[in-house]
Amino acid sequence: MDALAEAVVNGVSGQELADIPLPAEYLAVHTRVEDADIFKGVDDKDVRRSLRVGAVPMPALAPDEALIAVMASGINYNTVWSATFDPVPSFAFLKQFGRQGGDAARHDQPFHVLGSDAAGVVVRTGAGVRRWSVGDHVVVATAHVDHEEPATHADAMLGGEQRAWGFETNFGGLAHYAVVRASQLLPKPGHLTWEEAAASPLCAGTAYRMLVSDQGARMKQGDVVLIWGATGGLGAYAAQFVRNGGGIAVGVVSSDEKVDSALRLGCDHVIDRRELDLGGDPAAAGKRLGKRIRQAVGEDPHIVFEHVGRATFGISVFVARRGGTVVTCGSSTGYHHEFDNRYLWMRLKRVIGSHGANLEEQAEVNRLIALGRVKPALSVTYPLTEAPEAARLVQNNHHIGKVGVLALAPKEGLGVTDTTLRDQLGEAAITPLRV
Repeated sequence: MDALAEAVVNGVSGQELADIPLPAEYLAVHTRVEDADIFKGVDDKDVRRSLRVGAVPMPALAPDEALIAVMASGINYNTVWSATFDPVPSFAFLKQFGRQGGDAARHDQPFHVLGSDAAGVVVRTGAGVRRWSVGDHVVVATAHVDHEEPATHADAMLGGEQRAWGFETNFGGLAHYAVVRASQLLPKPGHLTWEEAAASPLCAGTAYRMLVSDQGARMKQGDVVLIWGATGGLGAYAAQFVRNGGGIAVGVVSSDEKVDSALRLGCDHVIDRRELDLGGDPAAAGKRLGKRIRQAVGEDPHIVFEHVGRATFGISVFVARRGGTVVTCGSSTGYHHEFDNRYLWMRLKRVIGSHGANLEEQAEVNRLIALGRVKPALSVTYPLTEAPEAARLVQNNHHIGKVGVLALAPKEGLGVTDTTLRDQLGEAAITPLRV
């Protein structure tokens, strides 16, 4: 650990941190361009083969950026996509970004530092940063946007230069340090540990936009919401937003352990997909699933929370009620979906594409987390050196909730500054998936 990192871990003041020189390189989880073809013709694209943990050069800061000493990070499915170089190597994103020249050129490297979640301490700010100072405790929102784009000022996710930080940009959060735009920063909730705080931004923000925001499904009280993967990173937050918003959450999971976890998160009913044949014809599978949902709640879903993709999308379109909504943010089982369009157009259903969250949406989520109304979906943590194993867990869907990664934090349980709220809420309530 370098001198600046040691000072951060020891909790020295912001003024002292500013006086300590930056290291020339830092430890990071990254892929390398020369490995981009290693999975050609291979069935099991084991991410442990492509994810490297080693030193990379420290980049210079742009005027609108901050350098974060990362205390903790987390695994998202986009890290799996990057590590399998599928559907395309993420180096294509870095090259495209780098063509802009100027500060963007730094991102086009033969290595890609991954990670789209982080909690840590600001250790440097660019000349144009006004609202943040060295020493601030922060969490990082995922949307990397260009504020000179007009569309950004209507909804940052509509900007053509909007990128997923740590996936479509370099210098992400699975590292000792991370480079972020100041417009990605939010205050870390004081009652959470570093690893708890790092677990939420990407998945909680994405789920909030999908369900609650004006840009998404606009869930209202009493809505029946079918949540695929209700104990995954996204589903764990979706279940909480449905519960908090007065909806009726019906979760779909795949194990006895996940049934229990989904109920703890607030699902009103849980369906074990192993008990239903959801393969084959989507309409037939949808009829079986729809019957189970009606048995549980007496009616069809107003909203289907969809992120699984090819394996479930046709079922989602079928099972949504007449006039209902399928809101989708991803396709972990494949991007090319097939569905019977009659059930969409003739029954007046809607499909809404949703991606990430803008800063206002992310700030609204962060407020709910800071108030203790939304709980981190963290289930387990790994040290940074074992991040490839953590990513493999997610790749194989053997995880529950979010898998955390300790970066500079030497152990779990550090970083709490609001012990009063933490004591009021109680440890078990703060981390329901770790009970």
